[in-house]
Amino acid sequence: MTQKEYKKNVELLNKYAYHYYVLDDPITTDEVYDKLYHEVLAYEEKYPENIDPSSPTQRVGDVASLSFTKAVHLSRMWSLEDIFNSEDLQKWLEKVHRLSDGISFYCEPKYDGASLNLIYENGVLTRAITRGDGVEGEEITQNAKTINSIPLTINHPGRLEVRGEVVIFKKEFERINEERMQSGESIFANPRNAAAGSLRQLDPRITASRNLVFLPYGIGENDLEIGRLSKRMEYIYELGFRAPPERALCKGFDEIEAFYQKMNTERDDYVMMIDGMVIKVDQIEAQEEMGYTVKNPRWSCAYKFPAVEKITTLKDIVLQVGRSGAVTPVAVVEPTPIEGVVVERATLHNFDEIDRKDIRIGDKVIILRSGDVIPKIVKVLTHERDGSQLPYKRPTECPVCHSELLDEGALTKCQNLTCSARVVNAIIYFASKPCLNIDGLGEKIVETLYNEGLIKSVIDLFSLELDALLALEGFKEKKSQKLLDAIEGAKGCECWRFINALGMEHIGEVASKSLCGHFGLGFSEATKEELVAIDGFGEEMANSVLEFVRVNGENIRILEEILTPVEPAQKADVAENPFKEKTVVLTGSMSESRGKIKIMLEELGAKVAGSVSKKTDYVIYGDDAGSKYDKAVALGVATITEEQMREMLA
Repeated sequence: MTQKEYKKNVELLNKYAYHYYVLDDPITTDEVYDKLYHEVLAYEEKYPENIDPSSPTQRVGDVASLSFTKAVHLSRMWSLEDIFNSEDLQKWLEKVHRLSDGISFYCEPKYDGASLNLIYENGVLTRAITRGDGVEGEEITQNAKTINSIPLTINHPGRLEVRGEVVIFKKEFERINEERMQSGESIFANPRNAAAGSLRQLDPRITASRNLVFLPYGIGENDLEIGRLSKRMEYIYELGFRAPPERALCKGFDEIEAFYQKMNTERDDYVMMIDGMVIKVDQIEAQEEMGYTVKNPRWSCAYKFPAVEKITTLKDIVLQVGRSGAVTPVAVVEPTPIEGVVVERATLHNFDEIDRKDIRIGDKVIILRSGDVIPKIVKVLTHERDGSQLPYKRPTECPVCHSELLDEGALTKCQNLTCSARVVNAIIYFASKPCLNIDGLGEKIVETLYNEGLIKSVIDLFSLELDALLALEGFKEKKSQKLLDAIEGAKGCECWRFINALGMEHIGEVASKSLCGHFGLGFSEATKEELVAIDGFGEEMANSVLEFVRVNGENIRILEEILTPVEPAQKADVAENPFKEKTVVLTGSMSESRGKIKIMLEELGAKVAGSVSKKTDYVIYGDDAGSKYDKAVALGVATITEEQMREMLA
């Protein structure tokens, strides 16, 4: 075989694979494919320097990894806001139309699998990263290369991030579980768990054996000059990726709802599991205008399929104590399979809910599960009672420390600051990866240190001494010193990590970064008005911060002194210009993307907002300016063209 023939045969093998794995339309037999595959493999073994990176032989790795390394996405992978019925859809559409007029919507299935981000550089697959927390995931490139529906090379210059879901088709899921049962292994609970577990195998050969399928649903960093998402996705499918079984471009509520109902009716006929429909604004420019909350894009949502209800028996009610001291009742039910998941627990929300529904141990109850939402009891079948079910009595003491509980109706709290459930959980969270990331300070170590009386609060961590640790069973000098070094290494942490580690209700990583960006360590002195003004913050989040600071102000001050967190670097002062410290809104089509103009203005010291208000200083508009321009005129806000903006800067 010559090199020219080799290249031609690689192209032919990829064509066979594309028709088989992507189009579901085989154009040859397995025998023909296998024969040609081994001929190509023989050539590559003889001439390894000539191996084509797109050759199907490069899909299966022979060497198992020892572990996966962390990797940062080029652009963030966002989660979606969930809606559950037509009323939710109507409200969401009203919000979207307030932000941008005259838009259409791209709709496709919401796959039930594991998210994956692919990075292509000049047409070659260079990295594959799991979603992780949306900012950072695990690099599993070798495993991704074993998935036949992921092209190893694409005809696209430059850099491109392709996002999608890795799924296992229903028949393949049944085959895998049957094999696992025969070999005495535990079976997978559902196709999503099977896909996620298969994707993260240290041995790529195991991943390859699972017949995973990659279904793209979006694009991250890119240089595409295509103004609509639907057209961008068509381009992605033309590059060799598998298209969804259904997709539609809808103009409004009626068309979206009709397509959703069609998909819901046909969901059992799909070869993969789907749990809803994703709705996205089609116009890229409108997406950029709408922007994001601290958690979700404002221009997209997941319209979940109706929840599934089942009848089961309530066996017990157990109590959980959170790190804030809140005591929460949890229902233990007879194990009940719902859509591939065996449900054994359900939320009861609070004790008022138990009283309102008259929930009793031993009752027959209807539980509801919708997508990823924790199952809940929606109805008690009182007519099924036999007289043995007694009314539930509210607890009067903490299940952990046995101190008296404060009962405020819906909220029941353990007020004992030394309660191990509060202290231990708070310290575990404080040391976790999204917070101070103190290596070695896991759950068992924290419990040991607490039970031995060495720590009674987070602050005590920084008073631990080597001699005290060495006196504990199982604590060798090397291990103990390593732990102390890790605790010491937490000092000088980033400001947002410090805020996140405090464990304020409703304040996670994204919100912590927002607080840090706006106030730095001065967040504890922020007013409610200042907190609510943060993009993505609401009254509930603001009140949570204020209440936490009020109760724990002294501890926050002590921890600040110990840790000396590093506040975000301030941008260098920019030269005086017409837009410095001005609030600006962009609208309409311009000579270059509004994203680039936004960056330019921010570097000049301007704040680029997504909506017009009386506080707006300038609305800069281009062709086809819409409602933002009209609102600016109505409010008397200064309006200037892109050309005028550039003249002012010149």
